[in-house]
Amino acid sequence: MKQQSNFSKLMSYGGGHRYLTYISWIFSALSAILGLVPFWYIWKIIREVLETAPDFKNATNLTHNGWMAVLFAILSVVIYIMGLLCSHLAAFRVATNIRLRLTRHITTLPLGRIETLGSGHLRRIITQTSGATETYLAHQLPDKAKAYGMIAGLLTLLFVFDWRLGLLSFFPVICGFLVMMKMAGKSMQEKISEYQGALNDMSNEAVEYVRGVPIVKTFGQTVFSFKRFKDSIDRYSKWAIAYTKELRIPMMLYTLGVNSVFIFLIIGGFVLSGKTPENTFLLNLIFYIIITPIISVVLSKMMHQSENEMIV
Repeated sequence: MKQQSNFSKLMSYGGGHRYLTYISWIFSALSAILGLVPFWYIWKIIREVLETAPDFKNATNLTHNGWMAVLFAILSVVIYIMGLLCSHLAAFRVATNIRLRLTRHITTLPLGRIETLGSGHLRRIITQTSGATETYLAHQLPDKAKAYGMIAGLLTLLFVFDWRLGLLSFFPVICGFLVMMKMAGKSMQEKISEYQGALNDMSNEAVEYVRGVPIVKTFGQTVFSFKRFKDSIDRYSKWAIAYTKELRIPMMLYTLGVNSVFIFLIIGGFVLSGKTPENTFLLNLIFYIIITPIISVVLSKMMHQSENEMIV
């Protein structure tokens, strides 16, 4: 018998609203593709300016292309908002049903089991864990679909106008992507598990400490009398500092890679253009320099989504 995936189990809590999740993916991907259309109109504007220079009065389509760029930008935002509305409706239903089922299940547990788990641990399961599924369904999945749609659109734009400049733009992206995969690999999953455990212990002990504050005031004790609470904070602090130092160099290399695309374009432009660059090549070079910042934005979103999915 085929085992049900975690995502399918999550969707089972949504009922009829689960279809809105799939619709939100379509809207998000479509929004990403439409969001790249204004850059094509910008390319047409630059081309017309270069072709009519210095007699700019012959550039009669500038206003039309400018308004079309604005129109597609607004249309992209509107469709993305529609996708978020669909994803939020489905996510709220899933989170609500999870909280209801968890609450009903906890009421059937024996008191000894509840005492063993701790009230802080149970509170975190009911509120934060179910809230994490809401964030995952309402934001992370639509953003992931949007990132995939934007990658498809960017690859098309990078290699349609000038494949040589497209390769120059793509090389540092590959380097940054490899570094990102190194950070988000198996070691990242282990670190995230350690993070979840340390945060869970600290949250549980914090609730127990707050509930014991009246006793602390009555008997004149200090926070250090709650040794487990202090130890949980120390463990979390030690883990956070070590993890930050471990990712310092990879994060520096990743940032350098995804933000150095324009350097490759400028150097490649001098090499490929020759002594007398043509207007077509100059047009494509300007266009690639304009569009390359989107690449770093897409990669950054993908990295954050990978981290967030591991946390969920």
